[in-house]
Amino acid sequence: MRLAAIRQFHAYLGAFIAPSILFFAATGALQLFSLHEAHGSYQPPLLIEKLSAVHKDQRFWVKAEPAEPAEPAAKGAPGEAAEHVDADHHHHDHAGAPHPGRSRVLKWMFLVVAGGLILSTCLGLWMALTYSRRKGVIWALLILGGALPVLILTV
Repeated sequence: MRLAAIRQFHAYLGAFIAPSILFFAATGALQLFSLHEAHGSYQPPLLIEKLSAVHKDQRFWVKAEPAEPAEPAAKGAPGEAAEHVDADHHHHDHAGAPHPGRSRVLKWMFLVVAGGLILSTCLGLWMALTYSRRKGVIWALLILGGALPVLILTV
């Protein structure tokens, strides 16, 4: 396969999947800091909740919150504090203390990655639309890649 054909295939594939990449990067970035869930006095906008439901559960409606499950008993020998993950998905060490500093740094790192993915995808689309000889095909694949998931969700 020639390099020009590979580049053209890459442009077509990229145009088709770009809307989903942008969607998952943006909604994933919101979820890093739990901006899709109510906590304390914070109530997320309904649209963010619904987009998060699409990201996590492939549905556009928000389900009712289930009752809090009872805390499972720690496994291991009596008196031994086993490592576990709590309801908020925070890892704890053997003493039960979370690692907030490490978790916070990782969240910010992933936020930078999400931003880089969004920027890189937008640059790729710009290059595809600027340098492709078949701009109509790129536009058609871009529109199809955005419309198809919406159609699947609404049918």
